[in-house]
Amino acid sequence: MPNDIIWFDRKFEFNLPPEMFAVEIERLRGTPARLEEKVANIPNDVLIQSEEKKWSVKQTIGHLIICFDLWEPRLVDFKNREKELHPADLNNTKSKETNFNVQSLDDLLKQFRAKQENLVLQFESFSDEDASLSAFHPRLQKPMRLIDLAYFIAEHDDHHLAIITDLIRKYS
Repeated sequence: MPNDIIWFDRKFEFNLPPEMFAVEIERLRGTPARLEEKVANIPNDVLIQSEEKKWSVKQTIGHLIICFDLWEPRLVDFKNREKELHPADLNNTKSKETNFNVQSLDDLLKQFRAKQENLVLQFESFSDEDASLSAFHPRLQKPMRLIDLAYFIAEHDDHHLAIITDLIRKYS
């Protein structure tokens, strides 16, 4: 069950060829539409259901929005040719402290779409050659290329979309 899979336990092998950079950007471009389709016509009482210490659908969408506070500085790190990427808040403090369940689904989806579209534009501002730029990822303790960051974000989005699917099935 995806809700039981812990993101931090995932292992990553960053071995995509740089020629796949445009494919990973395209995955990111499609995430808002997939998310919007997934939650369309789902009653609010389903969107706010959760088990103890787990996020609801709305909280999961809110978490995805908050992650741009990490993704965007990491893209700046690559632009600036930094040696190490910005570290993540491993406690997800802001995701836990913000009450996304009281926000409208429409507002959450609009925020996510706007931020994701901006992220895609930022990725597209890099050249194909830049896809191989590398910096050290502090949690994974390994180098991460720009293409790997695009892949990592797309995998993170898909991870949470699977959780959302599981929650909707469970509470519908």
